[in-house]
Amino acid sequence: MTAERVRWGILATGGIAASFTADLLDLPDAEVVAVGSRSDASAKAFAERFGIPRAYGDWASLAADPEVDVVYVATPHSAHRQAAGLCLEAGKPVLCEKAFALNAREAEELVTLARSRGLFLMEAMWMYCHPLVRRLKALVDDGAIGDVRTVQADFGLAGPFPPAHRLRDPAQGGGALLDLGVYPVSFAHLLLGEPEEVAASAQLSDEGVDLQTGMLLSWANGARALLHCAINAGTGVTASVTGSAGRIDVPGGFFHPERFVLHRDGREPEEFSAAPEDGPRDSLRHEALEVMRRLRAGDTESPLVPLEGTLAVMRTLDRVRGAVGVRYPGEL
Repeated sequence: MTAERVRWGILATGGIAASFTADLLDLPDAEVVAVGSRSDASAKAFAERFGIPRAYGDWASLAADPEVDVVYVATPHSAHRQAAGLCLEAGKPVLCEKAFALNAREAEELVTLARSRGLFLMEAMWMYCHPLVRRLKALVDDGAIGDVRTVQADFGLAGPFPPAHRLRDPAQGGGALLDLGVYPVSFAHLLLGEPEEVAASAQLSDEGVDLQTGMLLSWANGARALLHCAINAGTGVTASVTGSAGRIDVPGGFFHPERFVLHRDGREPEEFSAAPEDGPRDSLRHEALEVMRRLRAGDTESPLVPLEGTLAVMRTLDRVRGAVGVRYPGEL
């Protein structure tokens, strides 16, 4: 890594890998130098698409590339432990997609490995890096709506997804919760931390993954979060935070909002909008910029997406799955 550029390796070649790579190519201080896949053909096609100089048909070769400064892991979450662990073992910092792992045990193993090697590791929770979400968090922390009483958030896709789709495949960590529910759960954690109690109910598919899940999280101070995710119902993807002195409403796409509205008791509503310089609302550039800031500073984690917070979210997701009866192959 030089002071000017950070050299990225991309591990996996699916849709999210393509979106992230496209956003990296728009950053003058980022360079995508290699891509790795489980197949030569997939890696080469991806490299040709984005003008990447080196393509590897296996993950280990990417992890061993001496010109790669950091690896972005974009596999299905069932492979995050193996892929991210391989890169960390090879001495590479890692940005790993969410859900961070299949379960809290795997997540803890990755965090322990990164810390033992003194390597940077971060979950790709781009919501936490979004400028408008950071503004919302700052307002709540500053007491703009008083003490937080309730959080509501939903994320649902209408589908339908056929049984062979990865979202229905238990072997790939399928279901609504890990793919979509991680956003509402992470949003509640951002504002309230890890809950004391977790209750949940789900509609399961014939394959044994959750088609939709409703969650009620509770904190010792009386706060509650009502959350929902689905792969069989298109929801508004909205969020709302209510406090003792007001509320904040986030319309569609709460995890990458264009705007939100602050309602303070006794005042006119205030609207906060994304700044033009923040780029498109669906850009992943902010998490990439955060990673590069931390690497240049010599940090091993990000204060925006702290590892302890990631572990707490994974523990909550485990508790939800325990409540609704979803278990993936190979889990104890």
